[in-house]
Amino acid sequence: MTLSKHIINWYIKHKRDLPWRHTNNPYFIWLSEIILQQTRVEQGMPYYLKFTNKYKTVKQLALAKDDDVMKMWQGLGYYNRAANMLNTARIIMKEHKGVFPKTYENLLKLKGIGPYTAAAISSFAFNEAQAVVDGNVYRVLSRIFCIDEPINSSVGKKIFAQLAQEILDDKLPALHNQALMELGAMVCKPRSPICGECPVRLECMAFAKKTISNYPVKIKKNKPQDRFVNYFFIEQKNKTFIAQRTENAIWKGLYELPNFESEKTIESEKIINQKKFISLFGNMEELNVEKIFFEKHQLTHQTIYANFFKLTSPQKIKPLPDGFIQVRLIELKKYAVSRLFDKFLNYLNLHSNL
Repeated sequence: MTLSKHIINWYIKHKRDLPWRHTNNPYFIWLSEIILQQTRVEQGMPYYLKFTNKYKTVKQLALAKDDDVMKMWQGLGYYNRAANMLNTARIIMKEHKGVFPKTYENLLKLKGIGPYTAAAISSFAFNEAQAVVDGNVYRVLSRIFCIDEPINSSVGKKIFAQLAQEILDDKLPALHNQALMELGAMVCKPRSPICGECPVRLECMAFAKKTISNYPVKIKKNKPQDRFVNYFFIEQKNKTFIAQRTENAIWKGLYELPNFESEKTIESEKIINQKKFISLFGNMEELNVEKIFFEKHQLTHQTIYANFFKLTSPQKIKPLPDGFIQVRLIELKKYAVSRLFDKFLNYLNLHSNL
């Protein structure tokens, strides 16, 4: 019995019942794959159900407002996924008349769809004999064949892509791909793999050599960069000021408070003397600045030390730069914001009954 047959037989008996496994609709499969990038199934499931319930077709998604989509995405992180997803939906409507391309090569031409997602859609929706290689597949194959090449190197990616294609069951590509991914997710885990339940442990070279923990091999990434950001909450007559991020960086398209970055943490009594603070608010008399909230927010490549200050004054605070809008406090949750800003809003809810 081949390696693929062992894994498929195991999958048929032990697979999880997930909604995107009950369809060959490329739109639903595409949605699930975009949502599950960098996201656990348990976290992504509610988002998948929300999106498929509100936007039942790619046309409905393409017609959606950007802010509505970003708000629905809130909490998932990596917001460029949502932006690319919306752009791709509009391209499919404009250039493909609402019909997803059926082949791996044509799917790759769509913005936001890389090799993994293209392979998933083409095999799951159209049964194309294209191997899917995700983190789970890297781990399973590296252990079975004891591959020392780093999975995040260009050479490693080529080796694994070729190997995955070689062992693919050409007659059952969708089933094979799902089975291999599920084995990595449920049995061949990053830590504490359940080797006793693995259907291919007798074929696994790392299991035989007792070197499971050595695989997969990765090139170590640089230490996350530390950033210090000062946010300013201005409350005037139950309203505050926010602006939408437009630069091509993290949280593009989301809303945030007035802010500036500093080289280190600055306390309340010193922050009013900073040039960047004065450029925002001027030299106002009787301006009270109080730090009310702090959060250390971890992202993949950076650690954000965020201080939230509350600004109050008996006089009207000077107009902020263009781009800022004044909104009622009770309407803040209507806007798409980062997880960091959402934590601050939860703090406000607890302390001011918004």
